[in-house]
Amino acid sequence: MSGLLLQIEGLRKNYGARRILDIERLALHAGESYVVTGDNGVGKTTLLRIIAGLESAQISRYQFEGRPILLENFPQRLRQEIIYVHQHPYLFKTTVAANIGYGLKARHLPKAERETLVKEAMEWAGVAHLNHVPPQELSGGEKQRVALARTKVLKPKLYLLDEPTANLDAEARRQTIELIQRLRLDNNCVLIACHDYELINLPHMRRMTLTDGRLLPQVAAASQEQII
Repeated sequence: MSGLLLQIEGLRKNYGARRILDIERLALHAGESYVVTGDNGVGKTTLLRIIAGLESAQISRYQFEGRPILLENFPQRLRQEIIYVHQHPYLFKTTVAANIGYGLKARHLPKAERETLVKEAMEWAGVAHLNHVPPQELSGGEKQRVALARTKVLKPKLYLLDEPTANLDAEARRQTIELIQRLRLDNNCVLIACHDYELINLPHMRRMTLTDGRLLPQVAAASQEQII
């Protein structure tokens, strides 16, 4: 196992009088893939959003690469290292290339460099042939692949994926899962919230179950061989 990337201790999240999350410790390592399972409504999405700094919570300790982080003052630097991908990705009504390059443009990368990185990302995701198609006309699987390319081009260290294969047909699921398996390469970390047994049972996946607000111990698959 590679080095510790993220460590959270004493995470508590309430909605009114109801406690949604009560997690003593969560540790994620670089180069690993994790999946959080659990019934609908148990807080899987909330957990991912908290990790990404998109939602507040009570946390005793939040460390990223060994550095303490204050959740109420989530640093911009960390927003570039941790990226959350929504279950239903929003695409701008421009082009596939413009959507993938949006974050790079926001970071003020030179146009020539952006175009090179976007081209590589489109080829990686297998969506280069879709650039002439209005994003709103893409299928669910195509939108998910564009969203993954838009995330990958930013080179985060931690990918947070919320139900990435939900409501996709068999071929779209296969293509999406293939891309997800590649994300952890280059010592990246992937944390997925899902019910998809094909994702859950991938040989390299480390499983956690969220129940009654608590994370049950991680379970590693029997085979830890890398799938490329």
